[in-house]
Amino acid sequence: MRRGLLQVCLLFGALSFTTAASAQQIVHALTGRVTAISATSKTIQVDTDDGSEGNFDILTQKNVVLSFEKNVKAMTVPASSFSKADCHVVVFFYGDDNARTVVAVEDLGPGPLITDLGTIVRLDKHAHQITVKGDSGEEQTFHIDARTLADSTYGVMEGQKFSADKGARVRVTATIENGAPTALFIRALTF
Repeated sequence: MRRGLLQVCLLFGALSFTTAASAQQIVHALTGRVTAISATSKTIQVDTDDGSEGNFDILTQKNVVLSFEKNVKAMTVPASSFSKADCHVVVFFYGDDNARTVVAVEDLGPGPLITDLGTIVRLDKHAHQITVKGDSGEEQTFHIDARTLADSTYGVMEGQKFSADKGARVRVTATIENGAPTALFIRALTF
């Protein structure tokens, strides 16, 4: 009798864990310019760099379980506290093109910013560089530093953890630091 009860408890515990894990929301990110913030409707409107839907609901629920890398989260401002319009940002969200919920925002600063869309020619983790062949055929190498963020199938991460195969399509948003392009954000486009 006790053994049967133990097996039932273990099965229930495993099912509960599976259900809780599947309810976790993976946080992704993209870049764009904030065009409006509405405290009344609790939304942020973003002119996204990828042209996708830019209306994001602001996360107001406290009990949403997020898969959001701790070090990345520490670099951001909670969406409910962000109030600066007309600036270029990284928006951190969960959901799909039909319903996105923004959980945090990072202001990318005054710029100027460089955006490059193309395929990876080389990703050198030791040298902290990514080389992208743009759609125009020109190659551009970007430095990856501790502030670089990246997004892939697995969600948002520190840029130095980003991994992708040669030939993968990416969008890189960068700035010039010390005369060289430094990636602020890398987004894999094939997920």
